[in-house]
Amino acid sequence: MIIGIGSDICNIQRIEEMIQKHPQSYMRRFFSLSEQQEINSRDKISEREYACRIAKRFAAKEACSKALGTGLRSGTYWKDMQILHLPSGKPELHLSGGALDNLQKLASGQKFACHVSMSDDYPWAQAFVVMETI
Repeated sequence: MIIGIGSDICNIQRIEEMIQKHPQSYMRRFFSLSEQQEINSRDKISEREYACRIAKRFAAKEACSKALGTGLRSGTYWKDMQILHLPSGKPELHLSGGALDNLQKLASGQKFACHVSMSDDYPWAQAFVVMETI
């Protein structure tokens, strides 16, 4: 049964501006070390492609907070929601801390799964998150 759906759209140009103004602090505030390593894993990408990677993850975290029904409050923080990829390229949503606690409450003790889909078409990035009990 679906227990949460969230979507978000993000302007990649806005992310590019934030990266230019505050590159390290922006990354530290929103992304875990694992995410930062994955974002930086390819050597030869353009600044635009780099911003697209970040914007998709940002949109996915916003979509996740909406699917939880909490937004970024009630103990849900940016780094509690990690977007990492399988070797196949499929994105996965990993929750910890308050985000995981909120999902467990939403699932009422049942097992659950989270699904994420991300896309970009400059200047837009979008993401969808579906949470379900299984």
